Amino acid sequence: QVQLVESGGGLVQPGGSLTLVCEASGIFFRIVAMAWYRQAPGKQRELVAMVTSGGSTDYGDAVRGRFTMSRGDARNTVYLQMNSLTPEDTAIYYCNARGYHDYRNSFDAWGQGTLVTVSP
Repeated sequence: QVQLVESGGGLVQPGGSLTLVCEASGIFFRIVAMAWYRQAPGKQRELVAMVTSGGSTDYGDAVRGRFTMSRGDARNTVYLQMNSLTPEDTAIYYCNARGYHDYRNSFDAWGQGTLVTVSP
């Protein structure tokens, strides 16, 4: 099974920045898309950003203009640059990857989550 390893979460002051990284590893043929989701206290899980193999990038309304998602050269690594952070960005951030183990078997993998806390 594909495994996702996340890093970069932590405590940051309002207005500050953090960069999250997620890398997919394991036996797979192709990754179709990678994404970041988050879940804040009392709220549903929401899409933060998604990058597809076709090159398109989508952002959630709450983060558009402040967050930037990018893919590494190997295509199995993604970054999330978070700027102008506010306490409303406090959440557990999850990495997600979709793809194929081989020509016919697909996968949908999730990371363990990393906590981002924005507080004075």
